[in-house]
Amino acid sequence: MTAPNRNVLWATALVDELVAAGVDAVVASPGSRSTPLTVAAAGHEELRVFSQLDERSAAYFALGRARRTGRVTPLICTSGTAAANYHPAVMEASEARVPLLALTADRPPELRDSGANQTADQEKLYGDAVRFYKDLPEPAANDRALRSLRTTVARAVGAAEGAEPGPVHLNVPFAKPLEPTPVPDDVPDDLPEAAEHGRDGPYVDVTPGAPEPGDDELRALAAELGDADRGLIVAGPADPPGIDSESVTALAHATGFPVLSDPLSGLRYGGHTRVAPVIGNYDAYLSADLAGDGPEGWSDPDLVFRLGASPTSKRLRKYLAGTDAAQYQVDPAGGWREAEFAATDLVVAEPSRLCARLSRLVAGGGGDGGWRAQWEEADRVAQAIHAREEEASGDSAATDATDAAFHEGDAVRAVADALPDPATLFVSNSMPVRDLDRFVGATTANVTALGNRGVSGIDGIVSSALGAGSGTTDDLTLVVGDLALYHDSNGLLAADRCDVDVTVVAVNNDGGGIFHKLPIESFEPPFTESFKTPHGLDFEPLAALHGLAYERIDARPDALADRGDDPAERAAAVAEDVTAAVARAHEAPGSHLVEVETDAEASHRAREALAAAVDRAVHGRESDAS
Repeated sequence: MTAPNRNVLWATALVDELVAAGVDAVVASPGSRSTPLTVAAAGHEELRVFSQLDERSAAYFALGRARRTGRVTPLICTSGTAAANYHPAVMEASEARVPLLALTADRPPELRDSGANQTADQEKLYGDAVRFYKDLPEPAANDRALRSLRTTVARAVGAAEGAEPGPVHLNVPFAKPLEPTPVPDDVPDDLPEAAEHGRDGPYVDVTPGAPEPGDDELRALAAELGDADRGLIVAGPADPPGIDSESVTALAHATGFPVLSDPLSGLRYGGHTRVAPVIGNYDAYLSADLAGDGPEGWSDPDLVFRLGASPTSKRLRKYLAGTDAAQYQVDPAGGWREAEFAATDLVVAEPSRLCARLSRLVAGGGGDGGWRAQWEEADRVAQAIHAREEEASGDSAATDATDAAFHEGDAVRAVADALPDPATLFVSNSMPVRDLDRFVGATTANVTALGNRGVSGIDGIVSSALGAGSGTTDDLTLVVGDLALYHDSNGLLAADRCDVDVTVVAVNNDGGGIFHKLPIESFEPPFTESFKTPHGLDFEPLAALHGLAYERIDARPDALADRGDDPAERAAAVAEDVTAAVARAHEAPGSHLVEVETDAEASHRAREALAAAVDRAVHGRESDAS
């Protein structure tokens, strides 16, 4: 007998099966009822245990790591509200298709519905958000029970990482003793070897699979693509582990279609952009009224081939909805992720393999060269105007744009300019991801851009970023708004506790700056106090609390009075300050917080001015879209 009691035997078997299934790390939070699981994880030499004090941060940390690696990082917590604190991350993992495994310890069944301390109903706690759920039986020291446990763990990991990856939940009840205390006769000496110690490898080897069209259907789809003169490949945010850039590049070459790549698609940045027609600035010049009878000289697509989740850009989504093009939505799980309901065909297939197979079958492709040039030129003009270049186009649009003041999108561009190669960039929801989408176009830099776009919350952003950093050797940069930083400020504890270096760039506009984009901006009250909600927080003490080096850049209009009279020169000077600060942070050891103070309203007015300038230069018209 190797286990002092049945709880230790049970927990050890569970953890052994996680490792056999390829798990290399878990995130555990302190608690009594989960003691057998935590001790088993800590004692396994092939497993790294990240200790997180707060369960909500722990769940988002595991989510971020799984998003970066494509492999599940299980969670361990005690009973009661600890398990409930996983719920926001479970929701994000479900909608974003990120593998997550929640191991929630529980009281034994006889204590449920009894008023026992720290006891709650944890059965099916996360509802339909999980791909697989099981309330495990109480630990038992017999052959059949242990074989059942090992099989369940293998199935759970397989479900989390399957064709539609996402969260799974195992509820694990334990009766006392919870510690590795010897209990006479609790574990028999004659347990079969496979039950007690498992097999050589996983107890059940789960072989994942993904659907794909048959040969006839594939040839028919290839013919449709080959016949299209004006086609688009639209790549939204990618599911872990991502879309293969070589496969998409091959399809782009075969069809002649430009690739409109979301910043979170894994296709906007990287060496493949040297040879693939990757378009990244489309959010600056697309709009719903561009489709159909739009401005002269701009053609509609006749076919759209869509990969990944719904694009970040609302302007792209509305533009596609306004066209009459055939739209093929590719999804490996047969899910519907197109909220404009404009797609005409659902293709159930793994996107990378599908693109590779289609690229070999498309005949007569090459498309309309003028169509592709239309997108490439629009992208060039938008990028030049955003950079305030004097000769971005043949008219006065670019010159007019130089009057636009420094704005938060400039800060995101400056951060991108300072990133080392390779780099992992995590961006917060609300404005940072939108600014990345609009203002940071395609580059050859090896940047992995990530974000939580499943349910698009601002909670757990810091923890998700640090979790992503724990899964890579890349330099890690987080661009986060002030409210998102406040929401998850305790997540910074993981920088030291989990040994993850991070450069945090906090864009602080003192409240919910995104609400300036909405009609409520013109209603005062209640706009300021109930929507923008200024807080007046100073984040320097937060950096000191968590041991981060700190630097502040004041980019508010009043602070730039001594930086020259020309708005473009001021913007360039501040952008250089941001780039230099981020570069210094990456060159120095440890973690850093760079706070960029901005004015939300001034930033939105600058965005509007640049949007009008781009629309004027690309389409020859005025625009009030922002």
